Amino acid sequence: MNLEKGLSKNSISSYRSDIKHLIKVQENKSLKQIKANNVENYLQKLKQDKLSSRSIARKISALKQLFFYLLRKKYIENNPLSHIIQPKTVDSIPKPLSEQQIEDLLAAPDITTSLGFRDKTMLELMYATGMRVTELVDLNIMQVNLNQAVVKVLGKGQKERLIPMGEYAADYLNSYLNNHRKKILKDNKNHFVFLSNRGTHMTRQTFWHMIKKYARICNIYPLPSPHMLRHSFATHLLNHGADLRVVQMLLGHSNVSTTQIYTLVAKEKLKKIHKKHHPRG
Repeated sequence: MNLEKGLSKNSISSYRSDIKHLIKVQENKSLKQIKANNVENYLQKLKQDKLSSRSIARKISALKQLFFYLLRKKYIENNPLSHIIQPKTVDSIPKPLSEQQIEDLLAAPDITTSLGFRDKTMLELMYATGMRVTELVDLNIMQVNLNQAVVKVLGKGQKERLIPMGEYAADYLNSYLNNHRKKILKDNKNHFVFLSNRGTHMTRQTFWHMIKKYARICNIYPLPSPHMLRHSFATHLLNHGADLRVVQMLLGHSNVSTTQIYTLVAKEKLKKIHKKHHPRG
């Protein structure tokens, strides 16, 4: 997964978790002992547990690649998933925040404290660039160019892309790096831009909890995930006339069809406006 396919550490972690789950459900059978009927029973259990088709599809994908690898290495003689058909998944339409909700969320942190200023900077930067959560928390100081107001992001498949920050995010990032980061860092040595309150590398989970905290302050329900800022970034760009290909490049999507899902969000908004304001809506 890492060397041949260049998958991110989060994807690899998810695949590892899926494989461990199969082995646990099969009462710790060895991989050689797992047969086609075991796999069928396992998939049936996932459906009974009401896992989404997307989650089941990912587990099947992880297991197929594992057993294909074992077959190629001649560790097993038959692939127990050779007859399994990948279930169809329906792309759910992203649920972005409104522009007013974004404004409220960005105004929520207390910027009179260094930690509050850090939070404000992270929210501004994520909304300004559409970065993934992992890309944000893993951002290295060497990836920031304040003179040109761009960040160099290392995305999925180790692909690099340059993203403009915009004035607001660049100003906050500049002030954070020059005035607040040193206070949070204390005596530690760290090359990450955003740090935990202990001066160490911030985790994705910490950022997740941070967004939920500020969403509660703003009465934004259901509580948004960090990915909603990315959804909002893309949707708001398209709503204001940005080209789909440009949004694709900014998001780091390898295929424009992945980006096209956001055009559905824009169309849904047009439908609601039409229904609300047209006399025969």
